[in-house]
Amino acid sequence: MFQTLYSYFWWERLWLPANLTWADLEDRDGRVYAKASDLYITLPLAFLFLVVRHLFETYVATPLAGLLNVKEKVRLKATPNAVLEKFYAATSKHPKQADVEMLSKKSGCTVRQVERWFRRRRNQDRPSLLKKFREASWRFTFYLIAFIAGMAVIVDKPWFYDLREVWKGYPIQSVLPSQYWYYMIELSFYWSLLFSIASDVKRKDFKEQIIHHVATIILISFSWFANYVRAGTLIMALHDSSD
Repeated sequence: MFQTLYSYFWWERLWLPANLTWADLEDRDGRVYAKASDLYITLPLAFLFLVVRHLFETYVATPLAGLLNVKEKVRLKATPNAVLEKFYAATSKHPKQADVEMLSKKSGCTVRQVERWFRRRRNQDRPSLLKKFREASWRFTFYLIAFIAGMAVIVDKPWFYDLREVWKGYPIQSVLPSQYWYYMIELSFYWSLLFSIASDVKRKDFKEQIIHHVATIILISFSWFANYVRAGTLIMALHDSSD
């Protein structure tokens, strides 16, 4: 069954123009073509990105925050209360008025004290300004370097100036080492974002961020499988500039 699904997935009529087979895209005569197996390297590279990010945030972003006078706001901590903490963790961080009155009776606090406790408790869970700064610094640094590197990869190519060159001879288009590494680094970075999303600053669009990262990984991977490398490098450079 697995072999059948595998055959259907890599069906040549689905991926390639008529009269072409995967055999036509095998490396020969010094010409190298994009292969699905190339992408295995992106997973270990993603974990390497996580290590580099930790070092960057610790030894670059944190001192930079001090130089730019990025300071934390003083936040009042909620008084330890087992009843309120249990409701906060298991039921809701934003109790309704009926819940507030019920918790007031159970905890022995006034309604106003319960409301104040939940407000302070939510503030405790909010990411610090330093955490936001370090995360933003890391992303800014990566996208800046990736954009500059991407431009270096494509600025001297004919398809940068004439989009008709993107499809000239497609899909029999060999992959240059610079294009290979541009793809691998970009894909590895988005894998690392997906792996770290649970520990990153949690925004209101948390679910949308997960969908975005997954969609980006799929798009980059499939463009590599189908050898849309020329178009892919142009699109990645465009997105890096906006990011």
